[in-house]
Amino acid sequence: MSRQMRPGTVKGSYEVAAPKYGSERIVYAADELLELMNTHLGEIGTFGEPGYLFPGKPNEPPTRGQVGYWWAKTRTAASVDGVRLHDLRHFYASGLIANGCDVVTVQQALGHAKATTTLNTYSHLWPTAEDKTRAAVGAIARTALAAAADSLRTADLEITSA
Repeated sequence: MSRQMRPGTVKGSYEVAAPKYGSERIVYAADELLELMNTHLGEIGTFGEPGYLFPGKPNEPPTRGQVGYWWAKTRTAASVDGVRLHDLRHFYASGLIANGCDVVTVQQALGHAKATTTLNTYSHLWPTAEDKTRAAVGAIARTALAAAADSLRTADLEITSA
């Protein structure tokens, strides 16, 4: 289940809690991503208890500033400029949409309480009716042309083998 850090009631304190607005969810990860993370964790390890990806003070999760520092270092090492950590959330959503996930699937993956939140942010990424029609006609044309090419090749074989 997903968890997030939130500011505590005392200034400078924090709490690890379920996401806001009851958007707790299971985050599904591909085997390839889990293998990469496992390799990284095997090489680098985690920090503190229960084990954070970024270092903070001993046995404490990192602050927002510390995560920002490590994210900037990571971007620099990867020669990537102008990508905020939050941009990865949008990348994830757009990847789900590009791979055919429907509104409800993306909504649940992002933890949006309402599908309208997902649609207001990402509706421009789903294919339009025109896009779907164009793709369908293209598939029909490829199938028809492939069948015609196969019948021509078969006819050529019959002529030359006679």
